[in-house]
Amino acid sequence: GVDARCSFLFYAGMHPVRDHVCQLVKMLLYTEVTRYLDFKVVEGSFVYKGGKIFKVPSTETEALASNLMGMFEKRRFRKFLVFVANFDENDPKTFEGVDPKTTTMRDVYKKFDLGQDVIDFTGHALALYRTDDYLDVPCLETINRIKLYSESLARYGKSPYLYPLYGLGELPQGFARLSAIYGGTYMLNKPVDEIVMEGGHVVGVKSEGEVARCKQLICDPSYIPDRVRKAGQVIRVICVLSHPIKNTNDANSCQIIIPQNQVNRNSDIYVCMISYAHNVAAQGKYIAIVSTTVETSEPETEIEPALELLEPIDKKFVAISDLYEPTDDGTESQVFASSSYDATTHFETTCNDIKDIYKRMTGSDFDFENMKRKQNDVFGEDEQ
Repeated sequence: GVDARCSFLFYAGMHPVRDHVCQLVKMLLYTEVTRYLDFKVVEGSFVYKGGKIFKVPSTETEALASNLMGMFEKRRFRKFLVFVANFDENDPKTFEGVDPKTTTMRDVYKKFDLGQDVIDFTGHALALYRTDDYLDVPCLETINRIKLYSESLARYGKSPYLYPLYGLGELPQGFARLSAIYGGTYMLNKPVDEIVMEGGHVVGVKSEGEVARCKQLICDPSYIPDRVRKAGQVIRVICVLSHPIKNTNDANSCQIIIPQNQVNRNSDIYVCMISYAHNVAAQGKYIAIVSTTVETSEPETEIEPALELLEPIDKKFVAISDLYEPTDDGTESQVFASSSYDATTHFETTCNDIKDIYKRMTGSDFDFENMKRKQNDVFGEDEQ
């Protein structure tokens, strides 16, 4: 049920008024792929500090109860969360002296006198940034990301994350069914012998002596090694456990983020654990996937802090994958390559890649609202 190459958590929440919603959830809702999928909430969201894990506080009540911070830090963080919850980019009265288009997030943290540990878990476990680059850009996106986390949590209670029952394989299956409804044709278990080019652009794909002709081609980097470049590596370790992770209140599923600064790294380490509760393992078994961007010549040493949290481990499977990105934007060749899956355990970067491919293919931005209008026309919801 779990594809080890893939990201696999996504935000659950959708605010009834504001448009703060995970991109994948939007895609699933607007395309109605949700008809083919069942989801279950992930039971906990945790962050690593000083060798231990703590529940991620994202509400005023949780902030005051959290062991992550001292008493005065709790009050300052609570004030920050109240500010974020009330912040409305269309109402300057909510800005409290912050300009969403020019004030950096670093300055917002300074305004509320928040310390480095709080900045770490806010940026990496609430806003889900992979690096600290976000600190020196205008704060609006970060505020909206924190809002999305809190609103998603409010919607589902235990955590802001959903995971598909029976695993990630259900996602491509759902989209395949939708494609079939619109006349999509599938050729399964076919080797790709050659991408056929004429005059510098693609005209088809050759398989077992036959050519399936096309005007545009979308593929992952493995099919076109001459049109991609290596952009790094990711290590993923699938661990089979016979117990829930310690200090997670015996959660059947959870997400743990180890912020880069806590382990003297340049990128975060992610742990996602799912189990029999999501129909991806036998009763009493738990599957934890650890992932991070490789930074040294000893990747397995890099993920030691995460593996220590999981002990004892029944069995582990280590995969180190090269990350590739296209060197050709596809406008001339009409061959459009995706980027490899990164180390994140959520689908935001994957959705950005989809939108990028869409723009390269069509010349226009991917517009959720336009997509929704087209869906309404197809399904007849606009007809009186």
